[in-house]
Amino acid sequence: MLWGDVVLPFACVRTQEMQRAERIVGHIAAESKTASAACFASGAKSPDDVVIVAAVRTAICKAKRGGFKDTHPTDLLAPVLKAVVERAGVKPEAVGDVVVGNVLAPGGFATQARMAMFLAGFPESVPITTVNRQCSSGLQAVANVAAAIKAGIYDIGIGAGVESMSQHDMMGAVGEINEKVFESKLAAQCLNSMGQTSEKVAAKFKISREAQDRLAVASNEKAVAAQKAGKFAAEIVPVTTKVVGPNGEEKQVTITADDGPRAGTTMESLGKLKPAFDKKGTTTAGNSSQVSDGAAAVLLMKRSKAESLGVKILGRFRGYSVVGVEPEIMGIGPAVAIPAVLKATGLKVSDIDSFEINEAFASQAVYCVEKIGVPQEKLNPNGGAIALGHPLGCTGARQLATIFNYLKSNNKKLGVVSMCIGTGMGAAAVVEAE
Repeated sequence: MLWGDVVLPFACVRTQEMQRAERIVGHIAAESKTASAACFASGAKSPDDVVIVAAVRTAICKAKRGGFKDTHPTDLLAPVLKAVVERAGVKPEAVGDVVVGNVLAPGGFATQARMAMFLAGFPESVPITTVNRQCSSGLQAVANVAAAIKAGIYDIGIGAGVESMSQHDMMGAVGEINEKVFESKLAAQCLNSMGQTSEKVAAKFKISREAQDRLAVASNEKAVAAQKAGKFAAEIVPVTTKVVGPNGEEKQVTITADDGPRAGTTMESLGKLKPAFDKKGTTTAGNSSQVSDGAAAVLLMKRSKAESLGVKILGRFRGYSVVGVEPEIMGIGPAVAIPAVLKATGLKVSDIDSFEINEAFASQAVYCVEKIGVPQEKLNPNGGAIALGHPLGCTGARQLATIFNYLKSNNKKLGVVSMCIGTGMGAAAVVEAE
């Protein structure tokens, strides 16, 4: 297993500020400035429901050395845009808007996204835009589309996400820093590296190395088992691309499977890894998410439109929340965003059948799961980002493809998708399968 060349992305923390963090977690949505949550559907079905009719993704591959290391991001996005309308049986020209999450590409990926849409066969009449809310960008794209449909702006839209971390790494992504930043405690905290925040979460919330490694082992075991059982096949769109060898030779390949899951991961093997950010720390390459390449797309409609077109409905987009926390403790985001969206939708943790909580780092994932009280059997049942990878702009949309596949395959109803967000936020959505 090649742990050493796994590069680490975004995640979490706490200090004397622990008490303040606990108050934030305990009193979510007490003030509008703390939480923003939207309910898109009640328990009863309505013609005005926002529904999801298709959700697909590419395989997720290791950045720099995986199956998509030589693949342009437009060649990741185009296949999922094409596949998502084909699976639903919807004509591309019927789409009212496309919103794409992306974090690292220059220019916000706006021009590249338009190009990818044309490569996917969409006509010039269909508009497109991009959105960047860091690790939640893919989910934010879907939420933006859901909100536009609910507002009556259009009846059909696509929320998508894409990231090539092979082509665009996180170094320099922030840009030039204003010196005034250092006059503000919170603004300065935004400069903390994600690895540093992971170590702060582990230390200040007393998350042990053993607990982190245990979650990492479970993530890999579940992902490997799911792969062997063919559980990802329904959500993955094959992508034919090229891989360039060490001597410059090109080989055409068709990528159909995630290459991140590590078979044979054990507590013993993880225990041999050295801390990646602090010599005395607990965050390693083995208990952190992998930087990755991938894309995903979700097709949403107003229920009445889906019914008039005779389109099969996967389920409803029930609600969405996004919550701000101190940048230093950004990894606790799911622990505040999930209660907010559950409150908005009138649900409890016990009502939810499956939680897709992004494993940016095991430290923050362990904290959030324990704080919320998520049963282990309901957490990332087919593995999370430690095993599958975390292509930043793609992840939220990828999680939706994964959770609907799981819910439908297992005759389950309610799911939650959530993640922490760099600079101090958390996002969460509730979906319901039909």
